[in-house]
Amino acid sequence: MHTNDIKTGKDLKQYITENHFTQVKVGVIDIDGIMRGKYMSREKFLSSLESGFGFCDVVLGWDSNDAIYDSAKATGWHLGFSDTPVRILPSSVRKLPIEPNMLFVQGEFSGKLESICPRAALRNVLAKGKEMGFTAFAGLEYEFLVCDESHESILEKHYKNPKPLGFGAFGYSVIRNTVHSEFYRGLMDLCSEMNMPVEGFHEETGPGALEIALTVDEALISADNAAVFKTFSKVYAQRQNKMISYMAKWSKDYSGQGGHIHISLKNEKEESIFYDENSPHKMSQEMLYFIGGLQTYLPEVTCMSAPTINSFRRLVPGFWAPTTSQWGIDNRTVAIRAIPGSKKSQRIEFRLPGADANPYLALASALLCGFQGIQNKIEPDAPITGNGYETVVAKNRILPRSLWDAAGLFRNSKLAEDWLGSAFVDHYATTREWEEKEFQKYVTDWELKRYFEVI
Repeated sequence: MHTNDIKTGKDLKQYITENHFTQVKVGVIDIDGIMRGKYMSREKFLSSLESGFGFCDVVLGWDSNDAIYDSAKATGWHLGFSDTPVRILPSSVRKLPIEPNMLFVQGEFSGKLESICPRAALRNVLAKGKEMGFTAFAGLEYEFLVCDESHESILEKHYKNPKPLGFGAFGYSVIRNTVHSEFYRGLMDLCSEMNMPVEGFHEETGPGALEIALTVDEALISADNAAVFKTFSKVYAQRQNKMISYMAKWSKDYSGQGGHIHISLKNEKEESIFYDENSPHKMSQEMLYFIGGLQTYLPEVTCMSAPTINSFRRLVPGFWAPTTSQWGIDNRTVAIRAIPGSKKSQRIEFRLPGADANPYLALASALLCGFQGIQNKIEPDAPITGNGYETVVAKNRILPRSLWDAAGLFRNSKLAEDWLGSAFVDHYATTREWEEKEFQKYVTDWELKRYFEVI
């Protein structure tokens, strides 16, 4: 039996027993998209296949630095941080080639905290889309920085002046990807062995800047692959005394790092919802409605694609990231890029998410807006031609400019509440407001240089 053939707990139990695995590594995604997990003995894991296992609910009650949120309702000191159930996902099993005789299996929160679980949020949006007759497909691509020094070295420098793998701007360089072919091919081999196939991998513009495109699949599988890729690409790099960063904007001198998502829909006959042979650019009316919904509601859910203070450093004019919810035909200066193609390739590219976004939430935000657009038959504005950064747009098409503003729009979004539930909206907004409040405690180098003497 191959891991691709495993669909049920019974299948996974048989595979583990026949191949004599003594431990299994399990992981769950927290609200920031960070993989949290542990080793489990074979006996404990097998006994948990049907009923799940308990995991401290602090995983959904703390930030990316393990600091407890001060006002979360679903979990916190006031509830004692009890265990919450985690459901094991047998079909997510992957071999972990960087560890001998080891499997990696994902889980998702169930029970009392399922309402604030990021993976469950996407699953619920997809289920509502399914009720409308749609199956969503997605392909996620990531731009990231590779540092040619160890984690310890960068930490000693307090993350200042990292040494990139390469110098200057050299996008799509064949020289660089050949010189560093061991790193490129080693990472691609890892992806292949872990069943998260890669469609393309190339040098981006900027020192140490790389971009990888994961192969399109059903949306939930694609989000799983993205979460696992972000985690184990970092592991792969650190084991080679290198370091990968998915920070949205690590330097003011270079473009930010995107986490773009390609999206398409199919009907029950596995035919493209977005393709119409007889329409301009082969764009169906449903595709236009999807774009209209995404364009209309994107400001309300921006914080699901731009989840950190740093996310908004990337969203500036002229740096390959959108500042409004405009769309265009094969136009990379806007948030929603419609890509005409064949029945197989007709799609949109959602260009708002940064590489720092939780893939489940970024994808969920795009889909719920698009589904709402189809449901309400929302017509989009005229497509932008030329430079979207120079186009004057209506106020309601401008994206929020800070995490605090984005969190406020999300907290008050009826759309988000209808699709994600009030518990999720409250919890996620609280976590983003916490992030902003934590930042406001600090004095930056920029402020010291600007104000210390002259003000």
